[in-house]
Amino acid sequence: MAFRGRRPEHGGPPELFYDENEARKYVRNSRMIDIQTKMAGRALELLYLPEGQPCYLLDVGCGSGLSGDYLSDEGHYWVGIDISPAMLDAALDRDTEGDVLLGDMGQGIPFKPGSFDGCISISAVQWLCNANKKSDNPAKRLYCFFSSLYSVLARGARAVLQLYPENSEQLELITTQAMKAGFTGGVVVDYPNSAKAKKFYLCLLSGPSSFLPKGLSDQKDGDEERESAFTKERVPHRAARRGMVRKSRDWVLEKKERRRRQGKEVRPDTQYTGRKRKPYF
Repeated sequence: MAFRGRRPEHGGPPELFYDENEARKYVRNSRMIDIQTKMAGRALELLYLPEGQPCYLLDVGCGSGLSGDYLSDEGHYWVGIDISPAMLDAALDRDTEGDVLLGDMGQGIPFKPGSFDGCISISAVQWLCNANKKSDNPAKRLYCFFSSLYSVLARGARAVLQLYPENSEQLELITTQAMKAGFTGGVVVDYPNSAKAKKFYLCLLSGPSSFLPKGLSDQKDGDEERESAFTKERVPHRAARRGMVRKSRDWVLEKKERRRRQGKEVRPDTQYTGRKRKPYF
């Protein structure tokens, strides 16, 4: 594999990276098929669809149709969109039950408003954070994607996007554009303490704010689970910080809470948070 040891999105645009050789792996590699199917199952679980009721779903970055096959097995109808012709050819060769469409999600989702009861995406959204040509603006492409996704979802529907953020800054960029487009929701992290099993799911709500699901974990009961939530409500940071003494306890607590809202890792508050230390000579 040419990009072994590196993130795939660093090797070039997805339509070139996912060529015929890469598409063949998604058809023949049993381990890859198993991982893709499990993530699709978890994404569908986080959608919280009505039980026993077939729904019309969108699969963004559908690839060879592995996640779509799981949706079909669960009794749902689906449409997939992907930028790679080779991956879509593989999906057609496999006779997937859903309809597939060639398209760039960074240019928007080309469907009528309110078309879908939900959306899933497996390992696709982080590709929008990279500029593969001078005209690409990651923030604008993300906003175009999220704003069009918000439009094509029925009000109250959810979107669950599994992704591999490169760092906290990239995750903040993605969640900020989703919130700007009108979504509420948060990030659910499964198995946060595992190097291999750790998975990020961005759970987006297109209607009134609802509960944020808990992430899966091998930890014992009572241990802290990892989720971060965000809303469209504006928080008057400057007004809240007026009168605060820089580096005082209140100032430190406010800053830590702000970083938690941004989805960043922050140490828990203790009695020593913001404590003034004696000078050393």
